[in-house]
Amino acid sequence: MPHVGGVERQRGKVERSWAICGAIMFADSGGRVSSSRPVPIALFFSSFIAGGTEHQMIELSRRLDRRLFSVHLVCFHRSGAWVARAEQNTASITEFPISSFRRADTFHQMRAFARWCRANNIALVHTVDIYANIFGLPAAAAARVPVRIGNRRDINPRKSFAMIALQRAAYACAQRVIANSAAVAARLRREAVPHCAIDIIPNGIDVGAFALRPRGERPLRRVITVANLRPEKAHEVLIDAAASLVARNPDLEFRIVGDGSRLAELTALASARGVGKHVRFFGHRDDVPALLRDSDIFVLPSRSEALPNGLIEAMAAGLPVVATAVGGIVELVQHGKNGLLVRPGNSRDLANAIQQLIDDRGRAAALACEARRSIEACYSFDRMVREFERVYLRELQRRAPVTLRAATQLAF
Repeated sequence: MPHVGGVERQRGKVERSWAICGAIMFADSGGRVSSSRPVPIALFFSSFIAGGTEHQMIELSRRLDRRLFSVHLVCFHRSGAWVARAEQNTASITEFPISSFRRADTFHQMRAFARWCRANNIALVHTVDIYANIFGLPAAAAARVPVRIGNRRDINPRKSFAMIALQRAAYACAQRVIANSAAVAARLRREAVPHCAIDIIPNGIDVGAFALRPRGERPLRRVITVANLRPEKAHEVLIDAAASLVARNPDLEFRIVGDGSRLAELTALASARGVGKHVRFFGHRDDVPALLRDSDIFVLPSRSEALPNGLIEAMAAGLPVVATAVGGIVELVQHGKNGLLVRPGNSRDLANAIQQLIDDRGRAAALACEARRSIEACYSFDRMVREFERVYLRELQRRAPVTLRAATQLAF
């Protein structure tokens, strides 16, 4: 559990009491009011692949208070590495399979989803990603679901102009859009989402799952990054930095954790730059906490980021971090206090920052200690879930029938 002060602990108790006492009564399809069970809500995923957004939203779905909410999951495809995890502690998982937004059967599936919402008295729909936003928000509006919430967890999505335009249109069907960083919220405002419709809820992690890296006199030799192999993650910049670093530090090892379509390209680049023996590609791993604990320095060379889970996890594990000063990273890392920031796309800057940590273990340890403290204070799952519950309850109170007497009729 994260360490919090007395004021923060008391605030949490007050918020929890308010949530329980403000338990929702929702209207059924006939306009009547029921208070005999928790509020049925639906979280809409594209699938359950191993990705940052999916990880955050699956954890949210698992941790929401079942005394307040009956949680249904909806998806296009019940597939991906994290299906089993998603299935835990959920009321149901329902598929509405589509293959393209250009196919006529997509509209049939949207109507089917709208019917499903009405049949299950869904009081709130929260869509998880761009495809779910485009499909789920208009369909939920057609079903007259009282509360509709969209998601935005990236800054520069690798999507066509048409897809981005469709998402902007879909946001008009939502009462709230939740961003995971101030940088993402700024992007939403540039896309004409009203400031008053945006909530910012940063990512969370299970801080207790990340044991601190053992302190000692061992040299800093294992450099790790955790990020899917996508162009915006700029793994090639790290490989270029590695090429200059191994000349001075021949025993350095670079660990690249994550799946993606660039594996062959990046493997060939490492070989061409003469560091094929120093760079290891681990692919997708479920034991990231253990890998972080066995590493010495974390690096994130991305050109674009919203609020990267891998960086949060590395800081929780007590690793000194080097990251680019882009997007939500600057909300996590204060240069020289809990990590080092460098310019994006500059392998020389990246190599110099890594070398600084290798040369000064005392400074590296101090940065790592402060990194862990900053994550404990602000980025726990408990905090994240509490903020989502606050938004859900607030919007349900505004848009669905509410009475405080409901609290006495729920099974607390």
